[in-house]
Amino acid sequence: MPESMGTDPCHATPAPIETDMRLAQDLLFFAYRDFTNAADVVLEALGFGRAHHRTLHFIGRNPGIAVSDLLAILRITKQSLARVLGALVAQGYVAQDTGATDRRQRLLSLTKMGIELEQRLFASQCAHLEPAWRAAGPAAVDGFRRVMRAIMDDSARLYLDQRT
Repeated sequence: MPESMGTDPCHATPAPIETDMRLAQDLLFFAYRDFTNAADVVLEALGFGRAHHRTLHFIGRNPGIAVSDLLAILRITKQSLARVLGALVAQGYVAQDTGATDRRQRLLSLTKMGIELEQRLFASQCAHLEPAWRAAGPAAVDGFRRVMRAIMDDSARLYLDQRT
């Protein structure tokens, strides 16, 4: 069997499927870089980073979310979330309330300032996403959604299914 026909895809001559997968990987990396950069500029001016953005996004999408549920979505350590939340709460972007039935539970929501920042970040990314959406058309957008869902794990798909 020729070496290029071996079973090790890392050392074999790239087959079309590997070439396609490598292109997809490049596309994801570059799209992520440019998509996130739009928000990074706004965040950097405030002394925040991408963890702050993800936190604002998911609190904004889930007002009253419990810290434990946010940790499950973000998949970061309690220590990392505490650092990010501490800054967002201290600067007035996030409010914390205690649970009605469990006083140990911390429920998070965006303040007016937090809503305004989250909307500004969203708008900066929509400026990149919306023209791409329009140019690609409905069939491509549907295909994009199917591919992205297939990449996600079951818990992410369940989260999205519960929102629609």
